[in-house]
Amino acid sequence: MKKIILLGLLITSVATPALAISRYNALSFTCAEARAVINRERAVIMRYPSTRVRNMTLYDRYVSDSNACNAGYYAYQDYMPTKDRANCPVYTCRPSSDFDDDDILFRR
Repeated sequence: MKKIILLGLLITSVATPALAISRYNALSFTCAEARAVINRERAVIMRYPSTRVRNMTLYDRYVSDSNACNAGYYAYQDYMPTKDRANCPVYTCRPSSDFDDDDILFRR
């Protein structure tokens, strides 16, 4: 029984650092700075104000490339607001099934 508990604690302690992800305010960075942070940390959560709903904050996970996405997902170019640009190009993760559906549409 002690071995099972010890094994469970060991697995939990190994998995915990992988769950940690930094959170930042996108408007406190220039586009170049935000992209550098994303590339350095591989994945971050950025928050920024909504342009459509007053006093609403949006949160998104941005990644450096497809290797930072979970299995079955790929890096897709998206945009976020930063201090110097309204549309800073970055990557988010999208399900591969989205890509497959679009691919089918283009084949017809």
